[in-house]
Amino acid sequence: MAGVVVTANPEVDGVAGAGAQREWPSSGSAYWALFVIVLATFLTFFDAVTFGMLAERIKRDFGLTDSQLGFLAGPASIICYFFVGIPLARLADIYPRKYVLAGGTALVGVIISLGGLAQSFGQFVGSRVFLAAGGSAHAPSSYSLLADAFPPKKLTRAFALLQFGFIGGTTLGPLIGGMLVMATAGWGATQLGPLTILGWQWILIIMGAPSLLVALLFLTVKEPVRMAPAADAPQVVTGGGFWRSVATFMGLDAFRAINAKPRVYYPLFGALALSAVETFGLQFWRVPFMIRTFGWNEGQIGAALGATILVASLSGLLLGGIFVEWLAKRYKDANVRAATCCAAGTTVCTIAAILMPTAWGSLILFGLSGMFGIAGAVPQNAAVQRVAPNDMRGQVTAFYLFMFTFFGAMGSYVVGRVQDVLIGDPAQLWKALLITASVLMPLATFLMFRAIKPYREEVERLEALGR
Repeated sequence: MAGVVVTANPEVDGVAGAGAQREWPSSGSAYWALFVIVLATFLTFFDAVTFGMLAERIKRDFGLTDSQLGFLAGPASIICYFFVGIPLARLADIYPRKYVLAGGTALVGVIISLGGLAQSFGQFVGSRVFLAAGGSAHAPSSYSLLADAFPPKKLTRAFALLQFGFIGGTTLGPLIGGMLVMATAGWGATQLGPLTILGWQWILIIMGAPSLLVALLFLTVKEPVRMAPAADAPQVVTGGGFWRSVATFMGLDAFRAINAKPRVYYPLFGALALSAVETFGLQFWRVPFMIRTFGWNEGQIGAALGATILVASLSGLLLGGIFVEWLAKRYKDANVRAATCCAAGTTVCTIAAILMPTAWGSLILFGLSGMFGIAGAVPQNAAVQRVAPNDMRGQVTAFYLFMFTFFGAMGSYVVGRVQDVLIGDPAQLWKALLITASVLMPLATFLMFRAIKPYREEVERLEALGR
């Protein structure tokens, strides 16, 4: 794109003109922003995995059914996401994203610690509800910031490096979480005034502190200049009074932008939703599955999962990067094409893992499933950032991730309900996992396949406009 170099002040959240030559942030500031985002992402997944390690303890000490336990781990965390997450994503479109990220990360840390003080099932539900509200703007703000910090040719690399937050959380979560669960197993209850703190609850109380430090680090990030939207892109309506502003914050304009290109967005959204149900359901119930099916304890599971997930995740990053770059030399739709192939690999390995007769055989195949999942996540996320309108990228991403968050949070509950209603026998948990995997994963792969052609056509259109 020809034109003058844009020198808008990023600290006041400037916007680069649509016809201007883009002045990208320095590599140092871009990678520092990525580093802090990786730390925050690590803490998010570390909390989720460690909470899963506590599943059997929570069920025993609070007297929960599998359905209640699944609800606590999943739907409880997304009850107010739509009413909070979408408006917060709008803040990421109009205010410096580093401040949105700092505030959300600090709030998450406080709420995780408060969850360790829960005295009843209802209070636990409340803590997970507000935890999701505090963290709901993290991904939209992070993705939007990275898309303006890295040129398009380097964006997929940035999203690949972002996966180290997921890898760290899901690797160290089982390892450290399992060690902490076993270390606190012999602790008696602590009486703090009217509060009775069980031994394992101290894990949650302590886990909130690192988030406060990461929140301060976000304040050191340099806010990148935003690129103005393409001339023919859907625009956010300005003016119109109070209720029109409310509608904008609730995502009306972003929804219209998505609905304007249903063949591009709907299959991607649907595939993400279906795979998220299975992925999060399996992630939560994997520890109970190993306990009930093979008789392992949390310490054994944590050590084995940590090593398995680490190898699988690093292999997935390597595989995904090489595969996408190889496809990109041949196809405009490389992102979605790669995600489709990886979804097929995840489907086969997940179903096979559940059917394995030995614990290690199951873990190895779960690892291969995770490898394909990581390999496919990078191009899938990059695909949405590539086609989303610039001035509403945060909310478009929030709608996309709502499918991941909402349906992913339903995963633990879906498996729990299948287990309670269809299976009944707690020792036969593997059957519930098999049913959900066999139904959801093939459908997700099919929808991803359907997105290849329309995504390619949209990329070609944007390239013709010089975007």
